[in-house]
Amino acid sequence: MLPPNGLPREEILAAMQAARQRDVDWQHGKVFSLVFDAGDEVNALAKEAYTLFFSENGLNPTAFPSLRRFETEVVAMVGGLLGGQGQSAGNMTSGGTESILMAVLAAREWARAHRPQIRQPEMVLPRTAHPAFDKAAHYFGVKAVHTPVREDFRADPAAVRRAVTPNTVLIVGSAPSYPHGVVDPIADLAQIAQEREILCHVDACVGGMMLPFVRRLGYPVPPFDFSVPGVTSISVDLHKYGYAAKGASVILYRSKALRRHQLFATTEWPGGIYASPTMTGTRPGGAIAAAWAVLNFLGEAGYLRIADVVMRTTQQFRDAIHAVAGLKVLSNPEMSVMAIASDRDPIYEIGDELAARGWHLDRQQFPPSLHLTINYVHRDSAQRFFLDLAQSAQAVRRPGLGKAGSRLLPAAAAAVVKALPEGVASWLTGRAAALLKGGEGLPQRSAAMYGMMGTLPNRGDLRELVLDLLESFTDPQR
Repeated sequence: MLPPNGLPREEILAAMQAARQRDVDWQHGKVFSLVFDAGDEVNALAKEAYTLFFSENGLNPTAFPSLRRFETEVVAMVGGLLGGQGQSAGNMTSGGTESILMAVLAAREWARAHRPQIRQPEMVLPRTAHPAFDKAAHYFGVKAVHTPVREDFRADPAAVRRAVTPNTVLIVGSAPSYPHGVVDPIADLAQIAQEREILCHVDACVGGMMLPFVRRLGYPVPPFDFSVPGVTSISVDLHKYGYAAKGASVILYRSKALRRHQLFATTEWPGGIYASPTMTGTRPGGAIAAAWAVLNFLGEAGYLRIADVVMRTTQQFRDAIHAVAGLKVLSNPEMSVMAIASDRDPIYEIGDELAARGWHLDRQQFPPSLHLTINYVHRDSAQRFFLDLAQSAQAVRRPGLGKAGSRLLPAAAAAVVKALPEGVASWLTGRAAALLKGGEGLPQRSAAMYGMMGTLPNRGDLRELVLDLLESFTDPQR
């Protein structure tokens, strides 16, 4: 409830400081996603620039021409990095998801203008593409057609070609894909799009502000940007390897004509003419201003220096992972995103051991793995992680009744669920969700839970369980 009387400033700030004690320790490099830290100097500038434009609103560029200037210059700088050659056009968004939503919306509207015979538009994307594309499919009525990936986890152009139909309006590739950090064969995907005279989007939300500098440092990076004929749009997050304040992303199109398909305007509202370039109406001026400030502060030389540190640190991570018997990096990632897996050890249990030591790593599936997104801050925490990783692997290999139970539980659950009638199995899944909602949500030790989730034969039941948990996270009684 809203307090009847206002609380003192000191009490409010103290409560906020106390609440964040349970948050992950990103300040000391113990998080491998969610937060990107380029150091105190960059952070201080971003905060000052954000605060300077804290109240300004990017909704109306005539009221705040400063924000219009910042946005257009940011878009131009990013387009220049990605082969736009002064011809690309785009806008800033609140994050990668919104940028991807805009790309799919623009593809749908492009098809309405140029392929009016299509009643059910489709987009073809590899299974490793970001879930934001599935969200866009759900929101905009564009059917998502998923294709298998090759053994190296990159998109399979042959599978993509087979999946294209007369209803296809968009082909998607990633540079790199988030789960395994590998760059899809964008040139091959874009060629298919060109042959069919349809659009091709490159999701470079993770790599757009990193791969150009990785290439300049001499590391092999396949073509992925507007230098590739057939690439029509690119999404790039600035609050990742651009080290800008959240939320800041860019959606780029090869031409203004393509960008026009994402724009919205209505002229019949009594409140006046209303137009908006992206999903949101109000657009926080602070995020736009902070991005402009950081990009200008670092410049190409600054980003090149940071990328060099990150790639050297990444090589140390690869060496340390391979030095632990039984552990491996999946495929051969081009930059600083990777997945740790094992053919002999339960990788989720290793993740639990690392979590007990204060590290936050995402759990992944198909196959089971732990996700690492290495950025500048990890140069200082790397050695501590290497030691904890080795110790975590050793701890998992020591025999124990609890470990044996957690390993048997997924297999036993899979056997039981498989033997039950579908209705009973769904009811049991619902009961599991209710129990988690009644407690504290996800358990600290999650290996058995992730193992069981991977064995559920009815993925619809799993989806409902996840939605129940998502609802519970916003329950004010928790």
